[in-house]
Amino acid sequence: MTAKRIIFFLLSFIVMSLTGMMAAQAEIVEGKDYTVLSSPLPVESDAQHIEVLEFFWYGCPHCNDLHPHLGHWLKNKPADVDFRFVPAIFRNNWIPGAKIFYAMESLGLTQTLHDKVYHAIHRDKTDVSKESVLFDWVAKQGVDRDKFVGAYNSFTVQNQANRAAQLTRQYKLTGVPALVVDGKYVTSGKAGGTPQDTVSVLNQLIEKVRAERNSQQ
Repeated sequence: MTAKRIIFFLLSFIVMSLTGMMAAQAEIVEGKDYTVLSSPLPVESDAQHIEVLEFFWYGCPHCNDLHPHLGHWLKNKPADVDFRFVPAIFRNNWIPGAKIFYAMESLGLTQTLHDKVYHAIHRDKTDVSKESVLFDWVAKQGVDRDKFVGAYNSFTVQNQANRAAQLTRQYKLTGVPALVVDGKYVTSGKAGGTPQDTVSVLNQLIEKVRAERNSQQ
């Protein structure tokens, strides 16, 4: 065997070894990268789709960091995945954020304002938890102030906020952002990881659900 062939095989072996090590390091671990609910909750998606929920709070800096990465992921979301945002409620001062989201949703403004709420809070330091500040800010976005106020204070939006608080408890969440896959897998990404790591864990959990479903067929 010539020296060149020996070097070629050695380099190939090193590359394969490094690839295997990287794959092993990237593999998600139960109890570390995600948890499994002992009693999975019912999902709204049909049997052909995998439900993914993102529990968030507009005031959370980690949610703000993840948001653009999740937005990019949504643009290329797998066809068999149904995704929904759910405003988490751990304390009473998180209720305004939930009502903002559901008021926007009821008026068909989620695509228009969802990103802007994050920017208002984290970039512009606008305290949208104060209703007078919020309603003035909404009007500046070109939204009918009275319609938004009506939606924000509606019985429907209050019920949706109550439901969000109930789901926060039922999924036994300890913080946000939190991603729930198929009603049973919960993750906030790798401990100390980046937003990209969180999206990677999400993708692996989706693949895990697919594999489990295929094995049951």
